[in-house]
Amino acid sequence: SKRPFVLTPEGEFYYEGCRDLVQQLFALEEEVRTLRGEVEGRVAVASIYSVGLSHLSACVQRFLGRYPKANIRVEYQHPRRVVELVEGGQVDLGLMSYPRASRTVSVIQWREEPMVVVCAPGHCLAGHERVSLADLNGLDMVGFENDLMIRRETDRVFSAHNVRVQVVMEFDNIEILKRAVEIRAGFGLLPEPTVTREVQLGSLVAIPLDDVDLTRPLGILHRRGVNPGATAQRFIHFLREHAHRVPEQCAAVDPLCECGPDESAEGVAEGVAEGMAEGMAERGTDGGPVAVGVDE
Repeated sequence: SKRPFVLTPEGEFYYEGCRDLVQQLFALEEEVRTLRGEVEGRVAVASIYSVGLSHLSACVQRFLGRYPKANIRVEYQHPRRVVELVEGGQVDLGLMSYPRASRTVSVIQWREEPMVVVCAPGHCLAGHERVSLADLNGLDMVGFENDLMIRRETDRVFSAHNVRVQVVMEFDNIEILKRAVEIRAGFGLLPEPTVTREVQLGSLVAIPLDDVDLTRPLGILHRRGVNPGATAQRFIHFLREHAHRVPEQCAAVDPLCECGPDESAEGVAEGVAEGMAEGMAERGTDGGPVAVGVDE
């Protein structure tokens, strides 16, 4: 015997086959209910945090208002984990930025979110109606961690326009990044829908970019070769139908998140921000950025 317990290749093959059979059974039952005009299937969704907090919660609530018998289960994960859950058939749909199709995952384009310069009200950029990339040259920036696609894309744009910024802090979570910008650690470059609430509250200022069209693409992932069920297909259609509708107010904590209030992205962000306020002057011994991570 082996410890810890692991499946043999034969067991893995058998497990995959049984899982596919169960999924086919669920899909068949759902199709039968659909013939009666009912939408009451189950849809499991894995999403990156920033999509859920800025858009997904309101969409789910509207969808359930239209189809009250449907069951939408949402969990928030790191982008890599979203892909893994879709590949493994553990969720029906994945929602993430900069999606890439593969031999195991199909991608449906969903929406393009404009990127805006974000800063605290007292920042030197706050009074600008629009900002050019040249205006950012030499300024302190709060950025994403290097392994995230959104960071690589912004670095590419800066490099193409010969703009050099000083990245003083790095995060893998938008909520914590916004808290750092609020305490004037530097400016940020974020998708506009993710800062709707902070702009309304006056804790952040969002300024459009003047000389470059920079967007964050969002996509809907599903397992290649497996057609989403009827309810999942309706949900996909609903998401795309409301792709450009940004809720006027975003929920502070998504009520559909499968975690307690203390584990929410925003709750963690508040705690990290308190520590940052005391230690902003501390940077890496090599003069590099302070990197703070949180599991998404």
